[in-house]
Amino acid sequence: MKNAVTARADIVGSLLRPRELLEARERYAAGRLSAAAFKRVEDRAVDLAIGLQERAGLPVVTDGEMRRESFQSQIVESVEGFGAHDIDAWLWGEWHGDEAVGDKTTERPKTLGVVSKLRRRRHLSVEEFVYARGRTDRTVKVTLPSPSMYANLWSPELSAEAYPTLDHFLEDVAEILREEVEELARLGAEYIQLDAPHYPLLLDPNTRAFYERRGWDLDRWLSRGIELDNYVIGTHQDVTFSFHLCRGNQGSRWLVSGSYKPLARRIFGRINAQRLMLEYDDERSGNFEPLAHVPEDKVAVLGLVTTKTPRRETREVLTARIHEASRYVPLERLALSPQCGFSTSVIGNAISIEDEEYKLRTIVETAEHVWG
Repeated sequence: MKNAVTARADIVGSLLRPRELLEARERYAAGRLSAAAFKRVEDRAVDLAIGLQERAGLPVVTDGEMRRESFQSQIVESVEGFGAHDIDAWLWGEWHGDEAVGDKTTERPKTLGVVSKLRRRRHLSVEEFVYARGRTDRTVKVTLPSPSMYANLWSPELSAEAYPTLDHFLEDVAEILREEVEELARLGAEYIQLDAPHYPLLLDPNTRAFYERRGWDLDRWLSRGIELDNYVIGTHQDVTFSFHLCRGNQGSRWLVSGSYKPLARRIFGRINAQRLMLEYDDERSGNFEPLAHVPEDKVAVLGLVTTKTPRRETREVLTARIHEASRYVPLERLALSPQCGFSTSVIGNAISIEDEEYKLRTIVETAEHVWG
């Protein structure tokens, strides 16, 4: 794979936000902290995140998504037209948790929906990349949401005047994201990820019903949705792309369970990304058989390490699972990562920063043991 990132140890995206940053975000939103002071707090949080990843030995780092409310929130912060929203725009759903955190249901805000034509005020992630690149000599990964994720921000009732159909809206979203990728590539970004948890969410009948009410059936999600993803990816010879699929990750909870089997052939084969970041930290993801659909020109990055609990994975257990997966994809086309981010939004997961660093270090040590 020409110019592809070949890292055996990878990371999905977000890291736990430090308390200083969470408190500063609240003060800034309330008008009690200046923009300059808030940026200094954000910068310190990014420095800490990069330092943690470097200590763990990762060859690929992110800025921890420290400047975001949620992994998908930067579009409403950078683009006009979305109308009223709050953090529940990213948190709604019927979430399931273990005994430690329990279940939680959050209603979708009734005011959620694009209300006017989209107009970009600034780039979504350029600041993140430029700052992080200046703080490390490792490869910096930039994460962006898949365009069709934003079906959540289109409403048949509220959006019809601006965008009569979901297609019209998502085409504009895809154009904004494609321009973002082009600017990141121009600035020298070498590794970009599209986060696409909505595809596995289609495995659940209730969640699929919501997405189908937006106007697309399952077949169109797996055809037009992937077309839009590939439009965003475009053609960039010097950039490696990864594609992240999970089943929900918020407050140590998840949304759905189910094997990749119904999705694997169409998504794994058609997405123009070199690396598939796949959640595989417990039985909710099913077995490794769907990996047989990973094409020969792609790497399957196995998300075997959970970000949801303090479970201390061991090199021995991870090594055994990697070799189990190699029955379907040769070892040279496998890699290892966490199954998702550690803090998909400012809410974070119920683990400590010490747990986080242990897990990342174990990923690196396992990758060195397996691949040398």
